[in-house]
Amino acid sequence: MSSTVPELPEQWASLDLVKILAQPAAFVSISQCNSLYKPEGAQGDEKQWERGTLENTIKVANACRAADMKFFWIGYDVFREDYPMTDLDRAQYGSWGDAFDVKNRSVDYKKWDGELVDELKEISRPEDSEFFEYAHQSSFVGTPLKLMLERAGIKTIVLCGIHMDWCIEGNARAARDEGYMPIVIGDACSCQDAADDVATMNRINRIVCPVLSADQAVSLILQGQSKVIAA
Repeated sequence: MSSTVPELPEQWASLDLVKILAQPAAFVSISQCNSLYKPEGAQGDEKQWERGTLENTIKVANACRAADMKFFWIGYDVFREDYPMTDLDRAQYGSWGDAFDVKNRSVDYKKWDGELVDELKEISRPEDSEFFEYAHQSSFVGTPLKLMLERAGIKTIVLCGIHMDWCIEGNARAARDEGYMPIVIGDACSCQDAADDVATMNRINRIVCPVLSADQAVSLILQGQSKVIAA
């Protein structure tokens, strides 16, 4: 089960979240791949499929699609032996390689491991953008994301995915610093250890941006669309 999303802190009380989510917006899914959502995936020991994040991602994605948002499916490869690296990267990614038995994994397995999970492939469309994140924990570095957001006039970014205390928090911070308004869907994200979820949501909520539940986000998006139609 996904963790309970905490209430928004007082600092966000003045926000018109319906308006924010009705502005030109992008749905961004990060690292929702076979590696994490399949038992045979390299990170399958986490059992992310048991936490409800995939179902909540689909729920939010459907609302975002109805609101005509731009869609980005961003992968994250744990097999990083061919990436350009600093000494820190070699140490950290090397430890991942050992943990995930990289030397004994086939090329086909590595490719499959990083692919978008089938449930999300089913709701993706040809016009969506899909690429891998190559930096440590930001999709704004080394990818076309920033340029594509700018060209589309995006103001708000809806974030779903794994891991919440790594790529989600990192991208929420980066998005905020780049001048965007990130919204994290707390129960469509999770940490490596589910016990860290609530503390991470509280930290993001307190420091970076609002953290909403999938149901809250869907309701706000639909309210915004009703106003657009009425106008």
